Amino acid sequence: MSVDDLDRALLLELLERPRAGLREYARVLGVARGTVAARFLRLQETGVISDLAPQVSTRALGYPVAAFVQLDLAQGHLDSVVEALTEIGEVIEAHTVTGDGDLLCQVVARDTPELEHVVQRIIAIPGVVRTRSQVALTQRIPRRVLPLVRQAAGKGAARGSVRARTAAPRAPR
Repeated sequence: MSVDDLDRALLLELLERPRAGLREYARVLGVARGTVAARFLRLQETGVISDLAPQVSTRALGYPVAAFVQLDLAQGHLDSVVEALTEIGEVIEAHTVTGDGDLLCQVVARDTPELEHVVQRIIAIPGVVRTRSQVALTQRIPRRVLPLVRQAAGKGAARGSVRARTAAPRAPR
């Protein structure tokens, strides 16, 4: 799916002011509310908008320890290992990767003894050959996509009507 200027402008609004509502987005973007609703639905259906859930702090839930656990897998066990990892609630993300290792997991725990227990549960999964762990000290940049959407929309695009932002550029003086 291609994302056009109106889609990018809507994404900026959604990320900058997630609680504003479709009517307000339509007003700011200078388009009909039905247009915004249709675009929003299409962005969801095509996977551009993948989640509407709030981001919840694992630290606030009592899991202040975060770690990245790299897994080496036996050949042919990727799917079964991933399925087993979904049963461990403390594994909050997993990515297949290139280079050293096969999977990189983000894991949270209440303390370091619990982290060790979680890693031992991971090691016990059939097909996991070896793990390497790194404990995160602090999160310096949280997961974000707003800068990417801003880049895609053109650096420094001013708020206002999409029609005003997408008008033909002025001739140089």
